[in-house]
Amino acid sequence: MVTEKQASQAVAEILRSHEKERGNLIPLLQEVQTRLGYLPRKAMQQIAGFLEMPEVEVWGVATFYNQFRLNPLGKYHTAVCMGTACHLAGGKLVLDTIERELGIRAGETTADGDFSLERVACIGCCMLAPVTVIGDRVYPRMTPFKAEEALMPYTREAQGATREGTPEDGGQAQ
Repeated sequence: MVTEKQASQAVAEILRSHEKERGNLIPLLQEVQTRLGYLPRKAMQQIAGFLEMPEVEVWGVATFYNQFRLNPLGKYHTAVCMGTACHLAGGKLVLDTIERELGIRAGETTADGDFSLERVACIGCCMLAPVTVIGDRVYPRMTPFKAEEALMPYTREAQGATREGTPEDGGQAQ
């Protein structure tokens, strides 16, 4: 995780490479997010000051577009597909289960930084609906029970429990 001072320095460096034009707002937000992984409030304040525009306008653009994140991603980023096929196949029940299990809502990160949860429009695996992705692993044909099972190896690892297997192999003994 980046300190506030490091983030501020990174944003200042990014700002130096751009002209003070309102049209640069989205490219600046994109570049900051690429560098920091999300858009901290202080970074958006720096951008507003640089472009000489109200902070609320920067906030409005950052919250309007789905591409921007206002919270850092957790160690185990979880995405639940809510595209049409996944939604109709029970994606909302899966999302509700994961929210309950992690104690966060979609768009949030756990206080310890271990988990983040995102509701996405489409993962591109409609034939496997409903689909959840944890890290870079796709979990097809999810149910609330399968969602709880899928999270187990990650929560165990986050808690530092000793066990056979890893999240990458689904926590199965070798």
